Amino acid sequence: MPTIVVDVMPKAELLDPQGKATTGALARLGHDKFENVRIGKRFEFTVDGEVTDAVLAEVRQVADEILSNSVIEDVVAISVDGEAR
Repeated sequence: MPTIVVDVMPKAELLDPQGKATTGALARLGHDKFENVRIGKRFEFTVDGEVTDAVLAEVRQVADEILSNSVIEDVVAISVDGEAR
């Protein structure tokens, strides 16, 4: 069965406190090559049947209306079994 993956990230212009804390922790642990970490959300939908344009449109609608807060987050990717759409 195919899997549709939706990635949601904080808007680039907004502060990401979890990411900032993780960046600091990595540096304290000796991993100082990383300048910035941003933390988002990943959703996986297992589809019973073929992934059609209609199914992708429905996932996009769900992502925009339910899975993300459009004021502070962006849906940055929707992929099927690792293939970006």
